[in-house]
Amino acid sequence: MAAEDEQKKEKSFKLLGILDIQKTPCARESILHGAGGCVAAGLFHFLATSRVRRSLDVGCAGFLLTTLGSWLYCRINNAKIRVQQRALQEGLKNKILYEGTGMDPSRTPDAGKASGAP
Repeated sequence: MAAEDEQKKEKSFKLLGILDIQKTPCARESILHGAGGCVAAGLFHFLATSRVRRSLDVGCAGFLLTTLGSWLYCRINNAKIRVQQRALQEGLKNKILYEGTGMDPSRTPDAGKASGAP
């Protein structure tokens, strides 16, 4: 019974046999957005022109453009988040390292003096 559960967990959906949807970041959302873009572009073109073959071509182009656009947008946002996380981790590491020393950036040199003393 446990072996069957592990096999089900290990199975993943591969698109065209090369792209593992569950392990690739942003892939699932991009494919779903592309499918919606495909239907919308093809349907609107068909309603406007009543040309079936051209509408299918427009739908395929809509799928490609929407999928690529969504994937690029998601990957760029993920990269920005990773950069912010790295900077935050570095800042926390420096705070822990320098806390309580003379190089502590949160300490000011005038903190020990009274406000009225020269």
